[in-house]
Amino acid sequence: MDRITTTVPQVHYPESDGKPMGETDVHIDALIYLREALRDYFRDDPQMYVAGNMLLYYEEGNPTACVSPDVFVVQGVAKRERRTYRLWEEGQAPMVVFEITSRASRLEDLGTKRAIYAMLGVGEYFLYDPLAEYLRPALQGYRLQDGEYQRIPPGDDGGLTSQALGLELRIEDGRLRVINPATGERLLTPAEALAARRAAEAELERLRAELARLRGETGRSPG
Repeated sequence: MDRITTTVPQVHYPESDGKPMGETDVHIDALIYLREALRDYFRDDPQMYVAGNMLLYYEEGNPTACVSPDVFVVQGVAKRERRTYRLWEEGQAPMVVFEITSRASRLEDLGTKRAIYAMLGVGEYFLYDPLAEYLRPALQGYRLQDGEYQRIPPGDDGGLTSQALGLELRIEDGRLRVINPATGERLLTPAEALAARRAAEAELERLRAELARLRGETGRSPG
């Protein structure tokens, strides 16, 4: 008798949920700033992985069990390129999740996603409403305690401290900024850092030219 073999169908985990990355330029800019600034800050730590707008699957064999955080940070996994994040393969849930929220996504961000992140053990959850459409204040944070999220109290300047990342979040000039409390400096994206470096180099060249001009005038013999 011929042996009957059964082929188990391979589960497909899509890389996109078909939704746009952001709703407005302001939302996209905030998402990219967070992702790039945090990637640059943790660039020398091989076990700190930062991703944005990537599907996170949390139940093996069930491609509908997924969520797409705007930005998330995982500690304890290799820093490499991924197409999706599969929790059962990685073995580590995100330590921090950021959602760039809006009136259109508020029910999901405050309901479904918040419940999923708590279930997965995400230690800190931050919401930023860049257009101030519904959140008051526009920047809010939650820290997981006994399986439930508790509001992170803001500082005197309205900023929030991420204990997991060792960084502060503030709104400055209407935009979200991440601050290194050890130095008081804002985290920059690589593009911002390059622009600042070019500006500093241009200023240095201007000062050198001015110094050379002054020296020339000083060394000039009186007529």
